[in-house]
Amino acid sequence: MQNRQLVLASRPVGVPQPEHFELVETTLPSLGEGEFLVENIYLSVDPAQRGYVNDEDNYAPPVAIGEVMRAMAVGRIIDSRHNDYAVGDYLYGWFGWQEYCICQPTAVLRKVDPAQAPLSFGAGLLGINGLTAWLALEDIGKLKSGETVLITAAAGAVGSIAGQLAKQAGCRTVAVTSSDDKGKQCVEEFGFDTWINYQNPLETELQRACPDGIDVFFDNVAGSIGDAIYGHMNFFGRVIQCGTVSIASWKPVPQGPRKERDILTRRLRVEGFVIFDHLARYDHAAQQLANLWTAGSLLYHEDIVDGIESAPQALVEVYAGRNRGKKLVRLRNEDSTSI
Repeated sequence: MQNRQLVLASRPVGVPQPEHFELVETTLPSLGEGEFLVENIYLSVDPAQRGYVNDEDNYAPPVAIGEVMRAMAVGRIIDSRHNDYAVGDYLYGWFGWQEYCICQPTAVLRKVDPAQAPLSFGAGLLGINGLTAWLALEDIGKLKSGETVLITAAAGAVGSIAGQLAKQAGCRTVAVTSSDDKGKQCVEEFGFDTWINYQNPLETELQRACPDGIDVFFDNVAGSIGDAIYGHMNFFGRVIQCGTVSIASWKPVPQGPRKERDILTRRLRVEGFVIFDHLARYDHAAQQLANLWTAGSLLYHEDIVDGIESAPQALVEVYAGRNRGKKLVRLRNEDSTSI
């Protein structure tokens, strides 16, 4: 069998562009004992992928030149030499930007139940995006009814879910977005109470939207936006550092205002959240999210493009904020797999 793969052709600085990848075709080797063959159906496109290819400090070493682009995907097992992974099982895991992946169990994040929700949801709402929103709010947010929760990148795949969960907890929710159109979407579709367009004078916007301060700051972007928000945190506020998408590069380390005085005097709790630390809780959190979606209590959008060739430009679109929901690349129809 032939396998088409997107490999890293050169090392980017900042957001990777299509020219940093090369589409190659290889022959799949035979399965070894304990391995199984996954036919990818949906490839995930995530802001974290910039960190996977840049030569900078991260929670995993960078993808090597010539290696398949690191990515999560949802696929179906079409051949197996492992007793716990049967032909026909659907999986979500580290299967890369490629059409097929020969895997061992360490690559699997969770098994996907197509009866639980649409299969594509396994790479978004029931994948790291929804799981991040649920678990970060539960572990760090410690939400209390009546509190103000501010979320950056609020129209994105994580922020839009986090906002809805915070609203259901009885909180007042404030979206920070890059445009009024996205702000209106957050209010009208995702139920946020108000929005801030960070293209406008930020101090004025924060005073308007958060007159009583901020209790929980769910930060997906960092940078100058985050710097401004710290000055509006209430005593004993919680900051969830989930992403740093606004920082183009961490080499050299960007310089900016110091937050330590705000952290000290306001007694803030600031904690980083990486979803891969919580593997044992994925299935429980996914079931809670699926229940909310089934009950009509959770709105979730997808932005799907077709063909493996679309993946590099799809990543550019995510960083430019042009996606309208969770960005996915569909490789084949769900009912046209090889088994």
